[in-house]
Amino acid sequence: MGKQDAATGQITAEAARVYESFFVPALFGQFAPWLVEAAGIRGGGRVLDVATGTGVVARAALKRGASVSAVDINEGMLTVARELEPHVNFQRAPAEALPFDDDAFDAVTCQFALMFFEDRVQALREMRRVCHPGGHVAVSVFDAWEESPGYRDLIPLLGEIMGEEAAGALKAPFCLGDPAELAALLDDAGLGAAQRIHKTGQIRHSSLEAWLDTEIGGWTLASMATPEIMTALKAAAETRLGQYRNADGTVSFEAPAVFAIAEVEP
Repeated sequence: MGKQDAATGQITAEAARVYESFFVPALFGQFAPWLVEAAGIRGGGRVLDVATGTGVVARAALKRGASVSAVDINEGMLTVARELEPHVNFQRAPAEALPFDDDAFDAVTCQFALMFFEDRVQALREMRRVCHPGGHVAVSVFDAWEESPGYRDLIPLLGEIMGEEAAGALKAPFCLGDPAELAALLDDAGLGAAQRIHKTGQIRHSSLEAWLDTEIGGWTLASMATPEIMTALKAAAETRLGQYRNADGTVSFEAPAVFAIAEVEP
């Protein structure tokens, strides 16, 4: 890919490696087996992971003995995913037009990506279409940013130092935190009977500086941050974000999320 695009979520393979090396252990890795379990993947079966990123959920499903396919629109992410796990069938494809037959999978997962789709309802309809009746579509989204420790302080700070475009980009992952909005999407897609489960993970970074480097360098903000901006951000963070630093210098805070799990009807 070319340079990062905060509006569409496109990142380079280099940024994808930062994402895999830092974001996955800091946050996404812990949710992957939880989502796989929620989708009923407990040994064997055919699984599709939508918007797989670097393949963290696909790898978790593979460990359960499933036959796994995965798609993503971002070639930078898929480059890293293929390097990490050659036994998953990774394909570049949009969530709104999945390149699979009807009823092709026993379970479909989508971790923290629904908010980035151009047509969220169509993406959910596609997930339902390719899932065999009796199987499960399992989707996770983050709670609202105002309810998410760490980000409710980082986002305003980012707006002050990097501008509202940067703050808006960091708000994007939290845009489906409104339960009514998520429910409406599921209803429109024919998944209105979905069970919703609240799950809270922990975000962990080795230091305050590592948190900021990961947040900027492993996401769509990487192309927006000059060295001068990063210096200013880290200086301000000492006081504005210091409450998240533990006695040993590490940083940790809760990451509230919602899982929606729907059994596909005939």
